[in-house]
Amino acid sequence: MPGPEAGKRIEIQSYKHNGHLHRVWESTTILKGTRHVIIGANDRTTVTESDGRRWVTREPAICYFHSKYWFNVIGMIRTDGVYYYCNISSPFIYEDGTIKYIDYDLDVKVFPDMTYKILDEDEYEVHKRRMNYPHVLDRILYNNVDILLRWIRQRKGPFSPEFIDQWYERYLTYR
Repeated sequence: MPGPEAGKRIEIQSYKHNGHLHRVWESTTILKGTRHVIIGANDRTTVTESDGRRWVTREPAICYFHSKYWFNVIGMIRTDGVYYYCNISSPFIYEDGTIKYIDYDLDVKVFPDMTYKILDEDEYEVHKRRMNYPHVLDRILYNNVDILLRWIRQRKGPFSPEFIDQWYERYLTYR
């Protein structure tokens, strides 16, 4: 199944392991869409939390999803540099005009100097017990944390110096 076409605006939905909707990003513009990779961008898009609370993103962001890896990456363009927020998650699926994935709580925040911090390990442990994550899933997720950290250190994929700039320039052509 092909991915979404460039220029199309789509919704992003994250779920929890138990199937409950976690968070929805209202509008993201597709910059590249294939079966394996989706790159999108948004700026001041409305986000709705599972409890109904709504907020609006503060800055332009480039979103990177891959069908093979258990993480996605959001590069947020701020005045003092690019900050990355990486969700440890299931690989994405694209159906009914929507990107969908399962959020597994673990996150990695990357600063403009490429230092990083692993977040929400306590939340992950609580949900792992509460939702009964299988041992094999735990291994897959931590293996993908290792892959993600390697990408960060090697400046690979969305962490390469030109990635965010190039895709942001493309995004500006759709605005």
